[in-house]
Amino acid sequence: MYQTNMKTLLTIFAVTLFALTTAAQKPVDNPEYQKMLDTLLTHSVNEISPNEVQPNKDVIFLDTRAKKEFKVSRIDGAIWVGFLSFNKRRVKEIPKDKKIILYCSVGYRSEKIAEKLQEEGFTDIHNLYGGIFEWLNKGKIVVNDKGPTQEIHPYNKHWGQWLDKGVKAY
Repeated sequence: MYQTNMKTLLTIFAVTLFALTTAAQKPVDNPEYQKMLDTLLTHSVNEISPNEVQPNKDVIFLDTRAKKEFKVSRIDGAIWVGFLSFNKRRVKEIPKDKKIILYCSVGYRSEKIAEKLQEEGFTDIHNLYGGIFEWLNKGKIVVNDKGPTQEIHPYNKHWGQWLDKGVKAY
């Protein structure tokens, strides 16, 4: 009986710890946004929240949005690789063990490109959970060719609803 109770307690503890850890890794403040992301994404690659990101020279950001979105603003230092026009030649100079964080507006396009990079042998791939929208929602800086900006391309009005901060620039 003692062993059964102990196993049950350990199982409950493990499940609770897993749930808390998972929730801590992917927090967004808007519950509807959280629900949409959990439905939209397959969670097939490692995810990282904006608050977990420690930008430094050892992290490479890859922007998987359309070129016109990238031109409006991007995470500082990001390399544009696109989505529909993605070609693995754009990442051929990046070492396969380098830490890479991919992003798009909300995380769907970047998740798909991250899957392709994993298939190509990249080993330290992360999808920015909630995308550049959540990056900006959390108060992180985006830039354009002139420096820091509050402008962001919301993709379209449907997706732009998840952007709480910044100036929407179509």
